[in-house]
Amino acid sequence: MTKATWLVPTGLIALSFVPMAAGTIRLVELGGGGTRTPDNARFFDQPLPVVLHIISASVFLLLGAFQFSPGLRRRRAGWHRVAGRLLIPLGIVAALTGLWMSVMYDLPPADGTLVMLERLLFGTVMAVALGLGFAAARRRDIPTHSAWVTRGYAIGLGAGTQAITHAPWFLFVGEPGPSARAFLMGAGWVINLAVAEWAIRRRRAKSQQRPSHSAPVPATP
Repeated sequence: MTKATWLVPTGLIALSFVPMAAGTIRLVELGGGGTRTPDNARFFDQPLPVVLHIISASVFLLLGAFQFSPGLRRRRAGWHRVAGRLLIPLGIVAALTGLWMSVMYDLPPADGTLVMLERLLFGTVMAVALGLGFAAARRRDIPTHSAWVTRGYAIGLGAGTQAITHAPWFLFVGEPGPSARAFLMGAGWVINLAVAEWAIRRRRAKSQQRPSHSAPVPATP
């Protein structure tokens, strides 16, 4: 395995570190290691959706990162397929529990209605994208499968990018208001989707340039 094989997975795991660490802290808190406060009361009152969301999203982000390594796809095609059968259901559970929390939990003071609408929009798009990716895989349409699953993973990774978009604001401005928070949250998802579309177009261009006699390389995440 070359260094390039691990470059993309390492970057994706690093980007997902903050949400996975925050989720681990939340699970410990709910398991008896934390104090109930007005900010976290909704999680203690209805722990099931947040627990399912944290577990499914963490495994989806961590295991899914390795699906984006071309070297691993070439050398471990069987592992890639088995992991994909696990990852798509996990991603859909993460998306649906995110929608569940957005609808059923009280709106946090730091969030506004626009943030809730953004969560509903991108959570729905994530679930639909992964469903379309699964359907494309079933009919052996690998390029379409790859594109849709890439978009779904990009949305799932939004929390990692949102940590980056929020950091300068907290550092130089302070606590963001509802409008600023909506902008910073939306920016994280939009940035990830823009990078995903760039990666999808780049893969397509490489596929078109490949000589017709060469064996195709699976390009699915």
